[in-house]
Amino acid sequence: MHLNHFVIDDFFEEPDPIREMALKMTYPDRDETEYYPGRNAAGQIQLPGIEKFIGGIVRTPLVQAASTSHAQPRLAVEGDDGKVSIHIDPVDWSALIYLTKPEHCQGGTHFYRHKKTGWDRAPVYPGEPEQLGYGSLRGAIDDILNTGGANGMDQWEESMVLPMRYNRIVIFRGYLYHDAGKSFGSSIDDGRLILPLFFKNPQSKTLLYTEE
Repeated sequence: MHLNHFVIDDFFEEPDPIREMALKMTYPDRDETEYYPGRNAAGQIQLPGIEKFIGGIVRTPLVQAASTSHAQPRLAVEGDDGKVSIHIDPVDWSALIYLTKPEHCQGGTHFYRHKKTGWDRAPVYPGEPEQLGYGSLRGAIDDILNTGGANGMDQWEESMVLPMRYNRIVIFRGYLYHDAGKSFGSSIDDGRLILPLFFKNPQSKTLLYTEE
């Protein structure tokens, strides 16, 4: 059994204080090399024990993934576009907590299948890149997502959307092909506000960390 997605509503017992913390943070201009739309907060929201808690849900030991925007709120408003659309997160598990108020929620997290390969995820396990005709995971990702034209939506078919809802957490394998959908709103009050979390399994059998 290979679990890929979890959706949990009413994640925080008191979500409003978490949202207020995010609202009070500063959001510097995005580095143009980043692939995501919008801007990350300058700091983190501390969630003690979150690795163990999420690990219990996915039935896997987890640690915070290094070199990620773990626990940094992210704001995206209408017109914010990332460097690419469809992408993967180079981690075992990703999680997003939606902090947009109910009256402003739109869209959600979109998942895709790559038409040419028929895969809905990157070939992250040993032997899989070769199975698809690539010499390495990096080569596969560069071709499928980068030079392959991830923004050419005719190369993809949408397989699922996990809808946005205030205080909902969606947890999924980071190496699934996905995107954030359309940015909306005009300010932090009504824009797309999320709290992203990124986790690594210390016992991971994927190639994600062997090609760093």
